[in-house]
Parts: sequence; structure tokens; C-alpha cells
Amino acid sequence: MSSELLDALIMLEKEKGISKDILLDAIEAALISAYKRNFNQAQNVRVDVNPERGSMRVFARKDVVDDVFDPRLEISQEQARLINPNYQVGDVIEIEVTPKDFGRIAAQTAKQVVTQRVREAERGVIYTEFIDREEDIMTGIVQRQDARFIYVNLGKIEALLPAAEQMPNETYKPHDRIKVFITKVERTTKGPQIFVSRTHPGLLKRLFELEVPEIFDGTVEIKSVAREAGDRSKISVHTDNPDLDPVGSCVGPKGGRVQAIVNELKGEKIDIVKWSKDPIEFVANALSPSQVEEVIVSEEEKATTVIVPDNQLSLAIGKRGQNARLAAKLTGWKIDIKSHSDAEKLGIVGSGESLENYKLPVEELE
Repeated sequence: MSSELLDALIMLEKEKGISKDILLDAIEAALISAYKRNFNQAQNVRVDVNPERGSMRVFARKDVVDDVFDPRLEISQEQARLINPNYQVGDVIEIEVTPKDFGRIAAQTAKQVVTQRVREAERGVIYTEFIDREEDIMTGIVQRQDARFIYVNLGKIEALLPAAEQMPNETYKPHDRIKVFITKVERTTKGPQIFVSRTHPGLLKRLFELEVPEIFDGTVEIKSVAREAGDRSKISVHTDNPDLDPVGSCVGPKGGRVQAIVNELKGEKIDIVKWSKDPIEFVANALSPSQVEEVIVSEEEKATTVIVPDNQLSLAIGKRGQNARLAAKLTGWKIDIKSHSDAEKLGIVGSGESLENYKLPVEELE
């Protein structure tokens, strides 16, 4: 072995980001294994690799004792003092035992071990990179799919998109470019495993951060997200700046910002509502696009009764109860919706706060 070893280590460090010291440790471990296997030796040995000189030396490590029971592991004090008169019982002596043809055999035997260590180190680098990107969004390329997963290439690794995390209104073909939300990064015996999602509410939040500068810089805050992927979503937004319309910022000029998100989600409808710390206003906003007459709040049960015009009942509830369900998820309040006529029969009209003249700050994009 020559100084080419040092050049190779430097190249691997630059190209793959693997520490030269990690590679040297791997080489030394491989050479110890090669020595014991090829020369039928069981003693404790240490291998010294000098990448600058390209040299490899093997040293047998033996304990200095009074009585030798295993000459492969022990050496008498008398013999040790022939090497150095200062050795005492209990010391460890190193004797060079490098075989003449060790370089050739070691190179052949160590290749596989070193390759494995390099692979493990690469996996460690990938894991470190992706563990910091949990709950983040990335663009990937669809590679292939089976009954359980779609495999998405994220550059250095293939991520797994489980069937349960796939959008019901989407079909995926090889070479499609899609944005995915990283839900989990695991370290396994086969290397890092990355799980991604297209249905997670976090994907919607990250997409708004990408498209809306006011959200990215923190001027506008996304307070909550409720999502039924592929069909409809609601988000609530808030700003402390009285001169800024948070809903309008998210919609963008001519709806351009939110339209880009709708296109990415293949036509998923998105309602953007203004958040309020007042549950009456917040619940009324969340039930958009329906009109709300009155909201009755029960703080103890964290529940609300919402009264809507008779002709708005089905709109407030939504198809298969979707609008009311998403509003409840968005606000964190239970919502019981009643028509004006039913509320009159129950005698509850006028017992809450009227919102007849309240203009809901909401945008809906289909």
C-alpha cells in the first residue's frame, strides 16, 4: 500500500462526507480480522495504519505475567525484560508480527469490510441530514410502486409513501414530481427509512409557507389546519398587524397564491378563515361559506350551538357533514348546527350572540 491510500481517504471524505478517521478505524478493524483469519492467530493484536507512509504493521499485545498459561496472550516477565528491562508484571507488551505477504492478503480480505463500513457511514450521514427535516416538505420523483408503498426519490434516498398517506384523488406515475411531507425518519439495520405523506395537514401548512411570504417571515401565522385530503381543507390565519389582511395575503393577487396550492393538491378545495380568540367569531368564521345568525357558547363543555338561516342549513353542515366536521377540527369546539326554525321551536333564538350583520372574513377557493 502506498500514499494512494491517503489520496483515496481524502477523496471519500470530500465526495461522501465521511470522516477520514472513520475510514481509518474501519480499515484497522478489517486488517485485524484479516490477520486472525488468514494466519490462524487468536492473540490480541493491534494494527497500525499510517496513511502518509502507506504502511501497515501488526502488533501482538501480550500481558506480562509470572507464569505463562497461554503464550498467544501472555509473556513471562523474563522474556519481556529481554526486550526492555523496565517491564513489570501487569504491563502490556507489543511485539511486531507483521507477516511478509500480509499486504496482499489484507487488501483482498479488507475490501468487503471497508466497503460495508463506508456504506454504514454513508447511512449515518443520510440519517443525520434527514432527521433534521422531519415535519418538513421536499420535492421528490416517483420511482415505482407496489401494493403497500409508492417509492419517492428524494435525491440521496428513496422515501416510502404508504397507501394510507396517498391522496384518493391522485394517480402516481413513474417520473412524476410531487411535494411530500416527511412524517418519520427511522434508523434501521438496512439504513435510514424515510416515511412521507401527501395527506398530512402539515403538508398544507408547509405549502402555504412556500407560497405566502407573510407566513414565511412570521407576519401572518397559521393557527390551525383541518384537512380531509383530496376533498376539502380549512386553515385559520392571524396577524398582529392591524393594517394587514391575513386572509387576503394567503389568497394573493387574483387568487394566485392559493391557486398554486390547489393545483399542487390536484383540486382540493381550501377555505381560509380569520382566526379569533373569541370562540363566537372563530366558530362563525370556520363554518364558511354559510351564513351564521347566532352562536351560543357552553364554556364548560367547550361546545357551541350555531343557528343558521333555514336556507343555509345544508350548506353549513356540508356534504356528508364535512363542513361542520372540518370547522369543529379547526376550532377545537363541538359544533351543533340548527336551522332558525328549529331553534325557534326550542326557544333558543336570541340566547346567544347575534351575527346577523357580521361579515365573515373568509375566502373559499375551489
